[in-house]
Amino acid sequence: MITRSPIKSDVPARVAVRRDRRVFLSGLAASASFLSACSATGLGSVLEGKPAKSEGPGRAALLAPMSGRAPQLGQIMRNAATLGGNTLSDTGEMAFFDSGDTPETAAAAARLAVAAGARMIVGPLFGAQVAAVSQAVGSNVAVLTLSNDVNVAGGGVFVLGVTPEQSARAVLTFAARRGLNTVGVVAPTGAFGARSAEAALLVGKTTGQTMLPPIVDTDPAIVLAKLANANGGGLPKAVYLPGAGEELEALASALRGKTQVLGSTQWSSRDPGNLPALRDAWYAAPDPLAFEPFAVAYQEAHGSSAGILAGVAFDGVETARLLGRIQEQTASGLTRDKGFSGVLGPYKFNKSGLCSRGLAVLNVGAGAITMIGSASA
Repeated sequence: MITRSPIKSDVPARVAVRRDRRVFLSGLAASASFLSACSATGLGSVLEGKPAKSEGPGRAALLAPMSGRAPQLGQIMRNAATLGGNTLSDTGEMAFFDSGDTPETAAAAARLAVAAGARMIVGPLFGAQVAAVSQAVGSNVAVLTLSNDVNVAGGGVFVLGVTPEQSARAVLTFAARRGLNTVGVVAPTGAFGARSAEAALLVGKTTGQTMLPPIVDTDPAIVLAKLANANGGGLPKAVYLPGAGEELEALASALRGKTQVLGSTQWSSRDPGNLPALRDAWYAAPDPLAFEPFAVAYQEAHGSSAGILAGVAFDGVETARLLGRIQEQTASGLTRDKGFSGVLGPYKFNKSGLCSRGLAVLNVGAGAITMIGSASA
């Protein structure tokens, strides 16, 4: 889930989203504005629009890593895809194939899926598998990967994963509107950190913010000194901490009260409401008004918390189902002008395969998480 702490909203709708679970579940079944009827017994589609009449539903396939180094991730994807009674069967709208954890196993799964009649592929999860899958299925089968690596987009591949670019755009744009025009970036080591820092710098160019040179360090004292040195002796008005590793609390604690601390969707995995060091920080996250009902239903069905991966998998499967029902399981169907509205919020694809995603901005308060920035793709 986004957080175990109560969530409140400070946007105009002022809708509290933390309610009794039975209220949420009944709302899932009854709210026509949130769910389109997809199954008499299931959650149904969370995508906009009513399926048009067609000669029959299209076929799609979910590729998830049930073998290899991360079968637990594949199980999360499968749990999400079958939520509410939806099935992954050889004869239904959505079939299931084990993509393993290598390009070769994913390509083999994709070939089996197409041979079984799949017109669209949902997956794979790992960016390193995407090229092999795309080559295996050919240009006539759209690939909706759950990876968050924007570099794999294009040539019939569409990236649905929540990316560092989307997090940076949501929280930095919100900060700019609040007058925070100088921003430091403290990124973790590795590819994610590098992409997060690069994304922040690019967003800063569009918002007019002055972005200090990114810092890659975990020592709070060193980080404070480097930030002050780069900013003429004082701290910038905000500091972006996109990572959620062990160093997060120490860094946030050192910055708290001295500057506005900003975070990415990665923070959702750390239950920010229960971390005092993150108090008063702002971070990008899926819109809790859309995600919370899904998270509650996932908890009820599977006995565990739903993270962002579960939401991405659910949205991917429901995207394919909807497009299959209107016979639009194609690149043009994915790039429709009105986009989609899923459990992670609104999203829209462009022809290059990139996704514009509407993320909310949440404030970590005392005992509650408050939505202070609404989501729009």
